[in-house]
Amino acid sequence: MIILAAGLLWAASAPLVLADDSSAPVTLTGLLVCGKCSLHICTSCQNVLQVQKDGKTVNYFLDQNSVSKDFHSNICTTDGEKVTVTGTVKEDGDKEVLTASKIEPLK
Repeated sequence: MIILAAGLLWAASAPLVLADDSSAPVTLTGLLVCGKCSLHICTSCQNVLQVQKDGKTVNYFLDQNSVSKDFHSNICTTDGEKVTVTGTVKEDGDKEVLTASKIEPLK
């Protein structure tokens, strides 16, 4: 009986989880640079992942969480670093905002 109830509860909640694909993790590879020091498009230091898509550069502004802040010293005041970033993406106006859960330098 408990298993049946748990199954029904899961089945009822599954469409809600599937409908919200904006929280689905993505993995992006590109050049991570400082939006202030390298790109001069931010008023304060912020990680920006530049990804090539359809022949154009797309800027993903990394949310200022601990993962992003911990990696910032690697790229601030440098030419940046090729990395792979895993996280979730959301649009904020005309910006793509990436909340990173992991940043790994390319080898």
